Amino acid sequence: MAKLYIDTDKYGGQGASAVVDAYHGAIKELVRRRLDEAGGDWASFVFDKSYELISAKDFAAIEKKLLATGHRFDWSAMISVRERPDAYKPATGVGEDLKTFSFEHPEAVVAAKDADGREQRGVGDNVVKYPRNLVGTARYIRSSDRVVEMLTEGVPSDTVAIIDDSGGTLTAPILERFKGVICAGGTVRSHLGILTREYGIPCLMNAKISGIREGDRVEIESAAPAKTAEAYQTGVEMTAKVWRLGN
Repeated sequence: MAKLYIDTDKYGGQGASAVVDAYHGAIKELVRRRLDEAGGDWASFVFDKSYELISAKDFAAIEKKLLATGHRFDWSAMISVRERPDAYKPATGVGEDLKTFSFEHPEAVVAAKDADGREQRGVGDNVVKYPRNLVGTARYIRSSDRVVEMLTEGVPSDTVAIIDDSGGTLTAPILERFKGVICAGGTVRSHLGILTREYGIPCLMNAKISGIREGDRVEIESAAPAKTAEAYQTGVEMTAKVWRLGN
């Protein structure tokens, strides 16, 4: 993974974000290096040589290197943590307990196995109607530590992320790598719903699920009609199903 020089000593205190600090630090390092190579004093460099010795390509190279670190969404990903710190503390189900954790919504619609061996474990509001349903492996994403873990180790290719934050900022750094999303909050117009639609990722918002554990194979009814604004306004139920599949 690429590394960038970070310097926050000049003005003291902490910078706006790690990305901002890294970008500014890389520019400062570039200026120092070019000044040393060019010789002369600071004034002559700034007012005479800087346009020749530092180009737009240099800034583009710094940006490319920064994006390569995988932290291009760092700022938005940390907003929820800063504004709602209690919601992003390590929660039950993180770490060793993750294998036995599951959401248990009291209004989850559950049913016995159907003819295909699917056991309904809840419903949600479908964001976009796709040609077919989606099958994948349930993985709970409930803390910034889990996001960092997946940034470092990679997101498994068949991940159906189960999330309780409809803002979309927590999972922004890895969102495009999900196969599908089940979110316990929000509506199809929430930030997360908009992002998944733009990325073409099947997503159920306002999901009420129960008994789905980390690693379970699940199917979401992404072929169901997308919930409309009129349905929200008039209170009409337009839900898509979530099934847990047999091993």
